[in-house]
Amino acid sequence: MTLVSSRWPLLAAELRTALLEEGENALAARIDELRVLKECGCGDSFCQSFYTQPPPDGAYGPGHRNIGLSPAGPGMLILDVVDNLIMYVEVIDRPPLA
Repeated sequence: MTLVSSRWPLLAAELRTALLEEGENALAARIDELRVLKECGCGDSFCQSFYTQPPPDGAYGPGHRNIGLSPAGPGMLILDVVDNLIMYVEVIDRPPLA
C-alpha cells in the first residue's frame, strides 16, 4: 500500500487543509498516515476515488458519516468516515491526480 502523501502529495495537502477548514482536526492530523488500499475501479471517467480501508460488505453501518469538503480546485472531495477513520475518498470531476 502506498501513502496518499507519497503518491499524490498535492491531494494530501488539499485534504488536510480542507479538513482543518471543516474543524476536523483529528482527521487532518492523520492524513500523513492515509494509504491507498484500492482504487474505486468503477470505470467512470470522472471518478478517481479510492479506498483507504477494506471495502464494506454492503453498507458501512453505525458510526458512518460523509464529510463533503470544499476543495481548492474544481470538482468534489467527499470522505466516508467510520468511527473517525477515513475509509474511502471520493474524488469526482477533478483534473487527473498527479
